Amino acid sequence: MKTETIAANTEKLGRPVVGTTDEERPVAIRKILAPTDFSPASEKALKYALRFAHDFGSELTLLHVLEPAISPPFSDAEMADAEEGLRTLVNSVRAAGAAGARSTIRTGVATHEIVEAAKELDVDLIVIATHGYTGWKHFAIGSTAARVTRAAPCPVLVVREKEHDFL
Repeated sequence: MKTETIAANTEKLGRPVVGTTDEERPVAIRKILAPTDFSPASEKALKYALRFAHDFGSELTLLHVLEPAISPPFSDAEMADAEEGLRTLVNSVRAAGAAGARSTIRTGVATHEIVEAAKELDVDLIVIATHGYTGWKHFAIGSTAARVTRAAPCPVLVVREKEHDFL
């Protein structure tokens, strides 16, 4: 079996696969959006978002979406709980070195609100958790992370709760 490195395929592609000194540009991740539902999976995704924000000097925005039930709007207690949860997360992220971290709460369908926030904030990366449901549970509940990945205006890093970490 013949083995080639990707960079060796430049003749076949007509252009370098890996940047040369004339073409190299550093990766610029200026703004990161980290949606959270306050679950352990979201906390794990936040660790990745924080690391990227630290390494790239990025602005980090934490987003929580309150999805309305069919009838009654959110109670003041639900909104207060969400605000307190985000305030706690932002304080811990700032203490970990992301001084420019901020948060926002939106109401609506999570997938739509995450994608719209990414567009409005002009983010370069979304870091989102998936709970890793499979089978019937995935079919019934669906995957917000999968829908965000399909509709996002930027790259999406999906962090699985029970998989290998590279941090």
